[in-house]
Amino acid sequence: MAEQRWLPVIAAVFVTSLVVSNIIAVKLISVGPFLLTAAILIFPVSYIFGDILTEVYGYAQARRVIWIGFGCNLMAVFIFWLSIELPAAPFWRTGAFESAAASQQAYQAIFGSTPRILAASFLAYLVGEFLNSFVLAKMKITTRGRHLWMRTIGSTIVGQLADSGVFIFLAFYGTVPLNALAQMAGAQWLMKSAYEALATPLTYLAVSFLKRAEREDFYDRETNFNPLRWKE
Repeated sequence: MAEQRWLPVIAAVFVTSLVVSNIIAVKLISVGPFLLTAAILIFPVSYIFGDILTEVYGYAQARRVIWIGFGCNLMAVFIFWLSIELPAAPFWRTGAFESAAASQQAYQAIFGSTPRILAASFLAYLVGEFLNSFVLAKMKITTRGRHLWMRTIGSTIVGQLADSGVFIFLAFYGTVPLNALAQMAGAQWLMKSAYEALATPLTYLAVSFLKRAEREDFYDRETNFNPLRWKE
């Protein structure tokens, strides 16, 4: 059996990109005509490394890392909530804020999220990541391991469509007109998919290196694709 020496590194980058993206998602940025969150800088990295995990190590290993990422993100959210609930020191000042209350409000605005947003984010993550991994694994068998670019881009298009659609709909339905929801979801989907396409050369390099270093190139011909399963 392969040693899989690089698997912890790939998993660490995957989880880090996921947690960091949720922290910086509070900032909105403009990219041409698109209004996006700052998470666009790093969240697609989780899909790129999700592709690498499935391509090299197989769906079962990717499934474990997806659940580990979910657990780490859940823990981070809990710690953020707990830090907000702790009473602020009366002399706490930050930057332009002249009172502890103002500093506390700014801190809460950055690290706090409504239950609805959190629920939408968690569900969208699970649906999108598992679809991404499933589609790539199935396409690898269908293409007999050829055309890696087709698998990475194709799986991302499906996974990111589900992720963007689930999150935008669950998070904002009833507060934003349906046509605006569709535009928001479409913009995120297009930008994230384009990100993946542009990163294809780097994905090729990473996959090629890992397959040589790990002596691993897994095909999910007999894999149980139940996303709730932990063991292979």
